[in-house]
Amino acid sequence: MHRVLRVLRARPRTRAAALAAALAALVACALAPGAAARGPLARAAALPPPVPAVAGHQVVRGASGPLTTAQCEDRYGIACYTPTQYRRAYDLAPLYRRGVTGKGRTIVVVDSFGSPTVQHDLDVYSRQFGIRSTHVDVVEWGKVPAFDPADETMAGWAGETSLDVQMAHAIAPDAHLVLVETGVAETEGTTGLPEMMDAERDLVDRGVGDVVTQSFGATEDTFPGFAKGDFSSIENLRYAFRDAERHGVTLLASSGDGGATDSTADGVGHYDHQVNSWPSADPLVTSVGGTQLHLDGQGRRTAPDSVYNDNGASGGGRSHVFPRPAYQDTVWRTVGARRGTPDVSMSAAVDGGAWTYTSYDPKEAGWSVSGGTSEASPLFSGIVALADQQAGHRLGDIHQALYTLSAEAPWNPLTGIVDVRDGTDNSYQGVTGYRAVRGYDMATGVGTVDAARFVPALAAAG
Repeated sequence: MHRVLRVLRARPRTRAAALAAALAALVACALAPGAAARGPLARAAALPPPVPAVAGHQVVRGASGPLTTAQCEDRYGIACYTPTQYRRAYDLAPLYRRGVTGKGRTIVVVDSFGSPTVQHDLDVYSRQFGIRSTHVDVVEWGKVPAFDPADETMAGWAGETSLDVQMAHAIAPDAHLVLVETGVAETEGTTGLPEMMDAERDLVDRGVGDVVTQSFGATEDTFPGFAKGDFSSIENLRYAFRDAERHGVTLLASSGDGGATDSTADGVGHYDHQVNSWPSADPLVTSVGGTQLHLDGQGRRTAPDSVYNDNGASGGGRSHVFPRPAYQDTVWRTVGARRGTPDVSMSAAVDGGAWTYTSYDPKEAGWSVSGGTSEASPLFSGIVALADQQAGHRLGDIHQALYTLSAEAPWNPLTGIVDVRDGTDNSYQGVTGYRAVRGYDMATGVGTVDAARFVPALAAAG
């Protein structure tokens, strides 16, 4: 029996979870299979205890098998998509026919605790959709405690891990996957981040990984010293990113699920003014925001992409820590003197969420529908892996190439940049955000991509 068990309005970047990040909104939902639903929050119940702010807002849990988009809309009041639909929507078939599948490239996924069933779950996911599976190398960094499915924080991270791995594989099926598991849950402020940065630096130094996807983040305002204008607690965590820059490794991070605001230090509330988060706002990291896809059962668009804004919203806005980097000089009228996010966007809406398979909790093993920018970052990591293969080398920091292609996009369709400009916005929790307009905006960045054109263009520009 398929039931909507939970709707997590957690900040999408797995922010990792932390009790902190998250819950801005976790809403428990229980719709009977035939119940009429007017949206994913129909019949919302009381808030449960705080859990990790993992980006995967799981809307459906424990389903016996994936449903069609029409069935999801009828049963749950939301659209749900398979990797087959994503591949059509992002125009990946021409690349696959040419053998551009991510072969020879490595995607690194970083999550607290990980999942004890990550390989099995990827195998089931791949078999269901006719995708050749791949081996996931698991690297434990530090002392990772034994997994307990009854621990909400661990379970939240396990769901995030499954989402990250399966989305990256859906786009770049032949890329090598490395999962780094850390033993401290990332929340707000610096908690959990030193372990993640140490792990990333170690892998970079050992030559492991061409692109790193980070579905986590903490609001800049929650870092020690922020209120006094002392940003050293963030600066002191950037060593892994500087190392990645020297080694030509591409860094990605989810822009968040709080729109123009984000979680307060307790992980339960949201700031009442515009804020941003790290690592998404770091100038060395490509910030990946969220769109809402409107697809039919075959993956063809029935309408242009919109801003993700349903049970969370695409994170975006100006950093209060970092000044505008040179690669954003072409969009200075939009970002002003500060670093603006996101840089680019992929699918993240809950209404249009992704099917994933998990079995880390034997009591709820089955299929889930998840959304959030924690989905968008691993999806884009697959795109970068394809471009790395096309180029025959790591592309490293892709910012300059991305903004150069965006500037050319209005007159050159071969850039593969697809502008999102339908006027929807990322206002959230009463904080006014930014509208998707022509060109760069702080709801979707430069827009999204047509991979068949974007991958060769990025490979050449990079």
